[in-house]
Amino acid sequence: MAKNGFPYISYIFAQIVYNMSRHQDNDKSRPGSGRQGGYKKDSNSRGNAPIRKAPSKFKTKLEAAKEAPKAPKSPKKPSNPDEIRLNRYISNSGMCSRRDADIYIQSGNVKVNGEVITEMGYKVKLNDTVQFDGVNITPEKKEYILLNKPKNFSTAGDDSQGSTNVLDLVRNASKAKLQPVGRMDKTTTGLLLFTNDTEIIQKFTAPNQRSSKVYQVTLDKNLKFEDLERIQKGLTIDDHRVYVEEITYIEDQPKSEIGLKMKTSNVKIVRRIFEHLKYDVLKVDRVTFAGLTKKNLPRGDWRFLTEQEIINLKNA
Repeated sequence: MAKNGFPYISYIFAQIVYNMSRHQDNDKSRPGSGRQGGYKKDSNSRGNAPIRKAPSKFKTKLEAAKEAPKAPKSPKKPSNPDEIRLNRYISNSGMCSRRDADIYIQSGNVKVNGEVITEMGYKVKLNDTVQFDGVNITPEKKEYILLNKPKNFSTAGDDSQGSTNVLDLVRNASKAKLQPVGRMDKTTTGLLLFTNDTEIIQKFTAPNQRSSKVYQVTLDKNLKFEDLERIQKGLTIDDHRVYVEEITYIEDQPKSEIGLKMKTSNVKIVRRIFEHLKYDVLKVDRVTFAGLTKKNLPRGDWRFLTEQEIINLKNA
């Protein structure tokens, strides 16, 4: 190897680096060394004194951004509590998810106040009429609650007559705007259905509805057999023909205890049948309603309908 050429310089440089690295390794192993593993001396000797940076005349971008005056935020537009996005309205009704609701909206299957809406993000008011695939819906999940109504609660809630609104008994059951299906006066007891499903309410309060109800009627005296037969054949009351499906004496009870099966949910008609024949009605208790019974439902208690019961109710 030539001593005057670059290879020789490279060789000398490599030797210097090697010796320096060995010297550093030996320093690390010695106690008292200022390196890691030994004792470190504080020294302000030349080369060890702390370096003081002169204050910069120029600010970094981050510092400048922090000190720059912030632009005032534009005030948020207050949301209208009476408005709701259409897809959320549909989702809250229990028809489908928001994502699926968007698909139905884009497909033109949703109407608001009779007008087809396909706009994404469209907002509706809570009192708007919304049709989903031809069916009127509300922005609440449909709920169905069955109550075994006690005495002194009325669907009218006439406090002047010493009765309380029957809604008080189910007020804590749901946040939905429930309505009773049909009417009951304060003296009538038994099954009363509550729901926010307007179609069910209309179905079971229509004069031509087909579902059966069973009532247990307590009279002030025994019902004569000939009067029982007259009721079975049908009566004309206030120029209207009134028919029952079945009437019978209740087994092992006085003949003043009558079982009556008919389609009407209007308890007043039940009372009028016996009053027309000069009987005083002491008590009316609705035992069944469209296939629903009082089984395991004490007086004054309520429960949600099962999925199967809801299906049966819609098909009744």
